[in-house]
Amino acid sequence: MLELVPRAEPSRRMMWLSPVLALALTALCGALMFIGVGKAPVQGLYVLFVAPLSSLQGWAEIGVKMAPLLLCAIGLALCFRANVFNIGAEGQLVVGSIAASAFVLAFDDGLGGQGGWYMIALAILAGALGGAFWASIVAWLRDRFHANEILVSLMLVYVAELLLSYLVHGVMRDPDGFGFPQSRMFNDGFLLPILPGTRVHAGIILALLVALWAWLFLARLLAGFRLTVGGLAPLAARYAGFSSRRALWGCLLGSGALAGVAGACEVMGPIGQLTPSVSPGYGFAAIIVAFVGRLHPVGVIFASFIMALFYIGGELSQTRLGMPSAITGIFQGILLFSLLACDVLIHQRLRWRP
Repeated sequence: MLELVPRAEPSRRMMWLSPVLALALTALCGALMFIGVGKAPVQGLYVLFVAPLSSLQGWAEIGVKMAPLLLCAIGLALCFRANVFNIGAEGQLVVGSIAASAFVLAFDDGLGGQGGWYMIALAILAGALGGAFWASIVAWLRDRFHANEILVSLMLVYVAELLLSYLVHGVMRDPDGFGFPQSRMFNDGFLLPILPGTRVHAGIILALLVALWAWLFLARLLAGFRLTVGGLAPLAARYAGFSSRRALWGCLLGSGALAGVAGACEVMGPIGQLTPSVSPGYGFAAIIVAFVGRLHPVGVIFASFIMALFYIGGELSQTRLGMPSAITGIFQGILLFSLLACDVLIHQRLRWRP
């Protein structure tokens, strides 16, 4: 009979190599899946992993998907490092998109569409405040009533989505939109700058700057050290006088603000208006990104690239191979389970018990 036995000292090298191994296992399982549905596995893996990288347009689309994933994942990585499990980045992204859209629509007519960089910055700030407000509900309930932040943040996702649906069907619906549930298109003065000839926008630069800030925060600042110690050794952090309450509020508000910025960049970037489908699940996918990136800002950059590749490769698989739309979620799930399996075997080993 096989049993798991804790290892005396887990391999640090394998801790960092396990995401690569998990990606290889994902590709192997994907090949088996393509065989199971009657598709050539080599062709299927080529379309999923290589075809998006074969053109400038493909790289640009990866950048479009990567921006919200990276912003959400950086915030979640900070939360998870502090042992605060925020599962509601999707809802915080949605509320951030609502707040940014409300700001743009409120000032769009008054300025005649002449927004400018300062109005774009204020709209992004509005999105950050919206996401932070939504996360503050989780922090308050956890702090005041000891509510489980996993359940609260997850349930608030559905509240946010229902709020979005109510608004785009009601007060924020375009009166000239033939009844479609969407806001007016934003004028150019309120849209993020884009790379000519592509859809990639300034949000990707902002996301990379946030990742750099997060690395400096964790590696060079006392506040980052407190956050890490509070997550790894709560008793030691309490003995040293580090405030767990401050860490709870700080990481949740910061994570919510970054998710809100991601939502603002989406409505002011590739979408250009508020719609019911503002996010295809970036907030949930960012959870996988954070763990694949080992909760490290640099690792999260590479993990968000891989996840964005899944999105674009999944879309190409639908059009070129006739695969269902669920293929992206399938590969995301396989990657997560492969990573969890690798982590189990890093910390424990299999032993035969007679």
